[in-house]
Amino acid sequence: MAPPLLTLQDIHLTFGGTPLLTGADMTIAPGERLCLVGRNGSGKSTFLKIAAGLIEPDQGERFLKPGTTVAYLRQEPDFEGHRTALSYVEAGLGPLDDPHKAEMMLYALGMTGEEEVTALSGGEARRVALARILAPEPDILLLDEPTNHLDLPAILWLEETLKASRSALVLISHDRRFLENLSGATLWIDRGRTRLMGKSFAHFEGWRDQLLEEEAQTAQKLGRKIAMEEDWMRYGVTARRKRNVRRVSELASLKRDRAEMKSTQSRAKAQVQMVAAEADISGKMVLEAHDLSKSYEGRRIVEQFSLRVLRGERIGIIGANGAGKTTLVNLLTGQLKPDSGYLRLGMNLEMLHLDQKRDSLPPDTTLRNALTEGSGDMVSLPDGQKHVISYMKDFLFLPEQAGTPISELSGGERGRLMLARGLSKPSNLMVLDEPTNDLDLETLDLLEEMLADYAGTVLLVSHDRDFLDRLVDSVLFAEGDGTWTRYAGGYSDMAAQRRESGEEGEVRAKPKAKSPKPAAQKPAAAAKFKLSFKQKHALETLPKTMAQLQKDITGFRRTLADERLYQRDPASFQKAADGLAKAEESLAKAEEEWLELEILREEAEGA
Repeated sequence: MAPPLLTLQDIHLTFGGTPLLTGADMTIAPGERLCLVGRNGSGKSTFLKIAAGLIEPDQGERFLKPGTTVAYLRQEPDFEGHRTALSYVEAGLGPLDDPHKAEMMLYALGMTGEEEVTALSGGEARRVALARILAPEPDILLLDEPTNHLDLPAILWLEETLKASRSALVLISHDRRFLENLSGATLWIDRGRTRLMGKSFAHFEGWRDQLLEEEAQTAQKLGRKIAMEEDWMRYGVTARRKRNVRRVSELASLKRDRAEMKSTQSRAKAQVQMVAAEADISGKMVLEAHDLSKSYEGRRIVEQFSLRVLRGERIGIIGANGAGKTTLVNLLTGQLKPDSGYLRLGMNLEMLHLDQKRDSLPPDTTLRNALTEGSGDMVSLPDGQKHVISYMKDFLFLPEQAGTPISELSGGERGRLMLARGLSKPSNLMVLDEPTNDLDLETLDLLEEMLADYAGTVLLVSHDRDFLDRLVDSVLFAEGDGTWTRYAGGYSDMAAQRRESGEEGEVRAKPKAKSPKPAAQKPAAAAKFKLSFKQKHALETLPKTMAQLQKDITGFRRTLADERLYQRDPASFQKAADGLAKAEESLAKAEEEWLELEILREEAEGA
């Protein structure tokens, strides 16, 4: 086995009096693919900066093999001293690197190199930063959230590029699919220490849960041992004083171990308390759009788009940056007026819109005032008021952070603040624009569970393939030139349907380079919709199911019509009553599902 390129051993670091890392280790061998995981605030980014040599630990050793080149992608690139994207990328090349690689890498990422760095969007800034570290082909790549602000074409291109790279890789990301496809080993930062699993991230959650279960069992055994020792202290023999003093000391040590274990287990199990405040139920029809069109400066964003959204649907909206996802959402929610066409919103809608920019508040606003809207110490919730400190704890904020300005919060903390503010307001239509950015995997799990339990309707703009697959039941995909196609299922279902129809399955794996001239416009096409095999099968079988349920209901009612049944056989009466209630509930659900599918079928045939 080749000697390691980089070694971090027994790393300790304290911030503001609080230990962040307390004995963390990492070894990187040539060509190794390692993902670094842990909760927000666990020290992942700090540990990566130590690996990059940007932070000096309080204790521990960092060894870099002489001659090894390291490139580090920080979450927020620093463009100071550079005017254009090309000059910034060229500054990252070494004396022996091909000077043309900077321009080639920028072009591959859809940039010309002539862009002013002060005018770059978040996605463009991330592409330029990636070009700078990828162009030199270093021995080690240290990547901190590389997919943030990237669209799906760029994410897929980056994934393919990193797979083909010979560089060793250490990766921090909230994108599960990205981690699963690239990692060969997983390093978990947990309560200041690191634990290594020699498998990809796909196996992480089961492995983590097993370790935590083993810890819990150890804690139980320790508790039983302490109970036995305390029993001995109360009832044991008082002679042999020297031995008794030793056991008293050992008991005190056991209690200290238990207190520390409880503390660390509490930190490990702390979770965001995420519950959406729901408004009264909306109408069955949430919105209906007919032939909506919108253009900017002659460029078609939405062209003759029609859509019907029913209560409870979860619709994902995906496409390249600049395709018009936010414009489409604003058209569908009535916040933007179309050039032509019309929109009809349903009855009793209460909309919650969570914006990806997260900059709707002044940066000097404190966390307390952001949650209470400057109205004191209480947060207004639909079921009453809650003290701001208690509500902060629900979203894993510390009490001492109440006076912290928003500008000093990390990206993950700003994401949790956005959720805390939004979820306190009642809604039955939730619009989420890139909600997964900067959130840790555990918080993403809880967000997914909350949305799964949410009784309202969800419109979700996201580039996270796994999140889309887990959550939505259909997606709207930007085909280009204002055309949007609706596909049943999540992202993977969309890719499969596109392959079946002879189109490119996934979103283009290579970002489209900018062109100095506008592309020729193709004739506009109306939005398309295709029923999945599962939906077609349900349409065929549901009438038979409903007929059988109706027969069952008739039979139960006939049984219950016997006035003497309850006195003669209470158990049979209760069984029939329960069966009737269950059959009626099942029939109502089947009828509602069939009605929704019939509406979708008509829409598909008319597209």
